[in-house]
Amino acid sequence: MPAAQAVTTLSDREINERVAILKRFRSLLLEQKSRFVTYLDVLDKQKTQIEEGSGDLEGHIELEEKLVSDILSIQKTITPMQPLYKAAWKGGAPEITEITRTLETLKAETARRAAENKNLLQQRMTELKQELKTLAANPFKKRRPVYGDNAQPMLIDIKG
Repeated sequence: MPAAQAVTTLSDREINERVAILKRFRSLLLEQKSRFVTYLDVLDKQKTQIEEGSGDLEGHIELEEKLVSDILSIQKTITPMQPLYKAAWKGGAPEITEITRTLETLKAETARRAAENKNLLQQRMTELKQELKTLAANPFKKRRPVYGDNAQPMLIDIKG
């Protein structure tokens, strides 16, 4: 009889370990999903600013870099958890499978939008370079003033 209890205790321990792995893996995936959603919002705002030619792109780029860094650090934790999860849950938990599928979709969408923003930014930079060339070629740029080099007034009639 004691041997049967040892098996039960072992299976309880094993169940507890599996539940802990599942909970941790799920929380990491949800955190990663949240980061990707935030990143997509930043990319949308960045796209709008690029198209309008206004705003603080530098702030968005800094935020984007921070989000990418967060995503990579969470991924470093998720990667070693995957084999543990697969070993503990042979068939896979349906919720985890769905979160993973959503995460893959978000990754693809993020990559697509980032590439789109990069292309828009390159187009905008090309337009700005062309504008600068046009301004540099202004025929009035090097004209001398009509009154000579010293065009400052010397006397002012304040009485009218």
